[in-house]
Amino acid sequence: MDCSSYSTYCYRCDDFVVNDTKLGLVQKVREHLQNLENSAFTADRHRKRKLLENSSLNSKLLKVNGSTAAICATGLRNLGNTCFMNAILQSLSNIEQFCCYFKELPAVELRNGKTAGRRTYHTRSQGDNNVSLVEEFRKTLCALWQGSQTAFSPESLFYVVWKIMPNFRGYQQQDAHEFMRYLLDHLHLELQGGFNGVSRSAILQENSALSASNKCCINGASTVVTAIFGGILQNEVNCLICGTESRKFDPFLDLSLDIPSQFRNKRSKNQENGPVCSLRDCLRSFTDLEELDETELYMCHKCKKKQKSTKKFWIQKLPKVLCLHLKRFHWTAYLRNKVDTYVEFPLRGLDMKCYLLEPENRGPEHCLYDLAAVVVHHGSGVGSGHYTAYATHEGRWFHFNDSTVTLTDEDTVVKAKAYILFYVERQAKAGSDKL
Repeated sequence: MDCSSYSTYCYRCDDFVVNDTKLGLVQKVREHLQNLENSAFTADRHRKRKLLENSSLNSKLLKVNGSTAAICATGLRNLGNTCFMNAILQSLSNIEQFCCYFKELPAVELRNGKTAGRRTYHTRSQGDNNVSLVEEFRKTLCALWQGSQTAFSPESLFYVVWKIMPNFRGYQQQDAHEFMRYLLDHLHLELQGGFNGVSRSAILQENSALSASNKCCINGASTVVTAIFGGILQNEVNCLICGTESRKFDPFLDLSLDIPSQFRNKRSKNQENGPVCSLRDCLRSFTDLEELDETELYMCHKCKKKQKSTKKFWIQKLPKVLCLHLKRFHWTAYLRNKVDTYVEFPLRGLDMKCYLLEPENRGPEHCLYDLAAVVVHHGSGVGSGHYTAYATHEGRWFHFNDSTVTLTDEDTVVKAKAYILFYVERQAKAGSDKL
């Protein structure tokens, strides 16, 4: 039972249910929890008032350059191994252009009539026609950074995720990168179809302003997802027998980078056995020329058979937000192991010019990226462990650990073993160290 909404989950049905026992035991548990909640609230009211009076300035305020500023960050409650979702949501909420777009969308109330204002228990019988991922995502983003509560419960969003993304049903630990891709893909598809009473033409018109003249369309028309995260790769394959070259352009929302094998035994920044692996090493490994092995022979149209070949990636178009996924999980025999190598990454000034297909067509300021958020996996396996996130907001770094949000510093962030990195394109010209 979810102690926040009092919804009951049945493992056999793999869904929330409204069924009760003949003796009404489920409802009795609900009533008991409500009584405990009410009595605890009454008993703690006086203590909490004193606590707020004495410590609110210490817990919610801090000194920044001699002035007082409020910490308005809000955590996300863990609904049962949902740290993978919380880390991604907190990261996306700190990508300003992306977050602002959703927060400014018109609201829609999906529940009306007799159910308006009531607490509902989510069930399979409600069907899929009464859910909107965009709407629940918008509500979640609006709840963050308001400072009105210490933690927000994203149960309505998680319910929609269950409805439209069956892979994430239940309470098992999931892969944060896989969730991010499913989330962005489904937001993109729903935005294409129209929502909240806004016509599809109006959406496309607004998205065209975001993506300007250089769009990256994935599965149809451009949306805010592709306008901000969308880039284009050029894949070059050369036949080693006849020299025939094949070029293909592929849109992407993120780049998945291998950690080079020579660095895989180095687990910390201060370890002395050889050089530290850097993000540049991972990017170079991704874009370097490589010879395809026997299992990946290229079908050469000139030779008319599969031949040995080489492959190389170039970035044809950089996105506004560059999302880099470090491949920390890989299959060995029957197990999926974690690569726990520390990868050094810059907080600002990531220079992507040397990876561009035509760097002369881009100004130097449009190739520099500054870090906005980092997702970290703690633990040894993809099906276990814990996800947290670091993100910068108005010049300050925060650590998001489910419902707990704490201020942190740059030195702590750069020591993290990053799993997903979100870099935002630098808009203004400014002197900075480059990667």
